[in-house]
Amino acid sequence: MASSRWSIVGASVFALLVALAVAHASPGASAPQRSIVFSAHPEGSGPAQLFRVQTTGDGLAQITTGRRPATAPAFSPDGKRIVFVRLGSGIFRVNLDGTGLHRLTSGVRDSYPVWSPNGKRIAFVRPHRSQWRVHVMSASGRGQRQLTQAPPAGRPSWTANGKAIFIPAGGDLVRVDSRSGKVLQYYGLTLDIQTAQTATLSPNGRRIAYLGPRISTGPDDCGEGPCPQYGLYLANVPRPHRPRRIVNDTGPAGWSPDGRSLVFVSQGAVTLWAVGSGQATAIASVPHVATGDAPPAWQPR
Repeated sequence: MASSRWSIVGASVFALLVALAVAHASPGASAPQRSIVFSAHPEGSGPAQLFRVQTTGDGLAQITTGRRPATAPAFSPDGKRIVFVRLGSGIFRVNLDGTGLHRLTSGVRDSYPVWSPNGKRIAFVRPHRSQWRVHVMSASGRGQRQLTQAPPAGRPSWTANGKAIFIPAGGDLVRVDSRSGKVLQYYGLTLDIQTAQTATLSPNGRRIAYLGPRISTGPDDCGEGPCPQYGLYLANVPRPHRPRRIVNDTGPAGWSPDGRSLVFVSQGAVTLWAVGSGQATAIASVPHVATGDAPPAWQPR
């Protein structure tokens, strides 16, 4: 009897030790692999389409096809669907594997769609009387309406509770009510009006990544002086803002779900950039050439 009891205890201890060994061996082995979705020219030519690739560089695959360029992807909160822009056609929704393509809007210049945290609404911008204005709609494309009280804006970013939307507007970051567009707060940031329209907010809303000008060293082929040059900046949203340029000559950036990394396109390659250390990791998309016209999207789960 005693010997049976000790056998059971011994087996239990052994099983526990095995479980702990498995849990501590190869920490990254069981971590979920998330995808990055970005726009690229298939095999270097033709209209840009959406592609996906894992953060490890594995699983490169094309998502969309067509005669019109696909750009500005954003993930649904569950990480299973993507909303994006088909230039000249409107906003579309598609599953991560390329199935279930569905058109949501027919505005030929609709742009920068972003899902709300609960997955029920999508915010986007649409031209209205020569200005870009924030609109919202249901995830099915119904109920499209302008937030009439919001100022002219660039790419929207939802707050974590979905009650407000951040927008780059008039060279500043502005928080507006997600139902009416009523201005709730100006943050006093100094953003370049021409380049900050693709600015993105970190998941906790405390940092902003945006494009801005830098000292030009380009060729003298833009009139009377060198062509303008741009860099990617990071700044705190709460004061003091302390903006700093982190990399030159790149496209706008998206954020990792934990807010510790950025993803952007630099010199035709998808690049992951660690905010804390500044370490950059390039992910090859060969033979496809990634474009830097909109922030790549990082799968949330």
